[in-house]
Amino acid sequence: MEMKETISRLLFFTIFAALACAAAASARTQQQDAKGPLPPPPKFEVKRIPAEPHPGPPPIPQEEIIQRFAANEDVMQKLYDEYTFLQAIRIEEPEGIGGKFTVTGDVYTKPNGERWFRVLKPAESNLKSIHLTLEDVRTITSVPLFVLTTKEIAHYDFKYAGQDKLDDINTYVFQVTPKELSRSRRYFKGVIWVDDRDLAIVKSYGQFVSEIPGNGTKLPFTIFETFRENFQDKYWLPTYMRSDDFIPGGAEGDIHLHLVIRDTDLKFEPPPAAPPKLGSPKAN
Repeated sequence: MEMKETISRLLFFTIFAALACAAAASARTQQQDAKGPLPPPPKFEVKRIPAEPHPGPPPIPQEEIIQRFAANEDVMQKLYDEYTFLQAIRIEEPEGIGGKFTVTGDVYTKPNGERWFRVLKPAESNLKSIHLTLEDVRTITSVPLFVLTTKEIAHYDFKYAGQDKLDDINTYVFQVTPKELSRSRRYFKGVIWVDDRDLAIVKSYGQFVSEIPGNGTKLPFTIFETFRENFQDKYWLPTYMRSDDFIPGGAEGDIHLHLVIRDTDLKFEPPPAAPPKLGSPKAN
């Protein structure tokens, strides 16, 4: 008797559950018919982040920017070669070592057109990790000035990388890569910042490269950051350069060296004209 009652209860709950499910399905069907078909599930898409930025084209055609800053470089290089200035060179070791090298001199152009650094007083140095000579100073002052003149831009590829703000200056940023390397000369590889008003280069960051490894000297510095200063509200001349590099330090590891080259007291002095060549006297 008890067995029959148990079976009856199970049968009742089974039928009740089936009716409940059917009612729910009917309700969903009626709701779907009233509102239309259910929307499909959202499509899942994987968005890949590009390895390099794609800022889109600059507001001014890229080729126009390049041609205009190259024309400004033509003027800048000529003016820079006609300026004399005071140049201070400083190399510092980390605080744990505490050494420093300093020297100051005049930079001017000789009558033969050669640029020269005249030391005003002997260099002072208490560097512990490296020894520098006067010849090393000459090498430091002869670091090639990166100038992208109209003649030079043919050797490079330019890639627009977006806009950036340096203090209060809005700039266009370009990656610069030499089209080919040479054993006889070094080319610049790096980044430039171009003022969006004057379309002149106001900053550069990079290194000089060639087919021969190294920077062509025994000095450790290879990558330079150069800032330019505005003169007469239209000329941007390089007046500040810095670089950081490392030299082997034995058991203590590599030693960090910091270089700063600062130009001040710029004066415009055109180089003296070369004396006229004497010709052969004319026969009477």
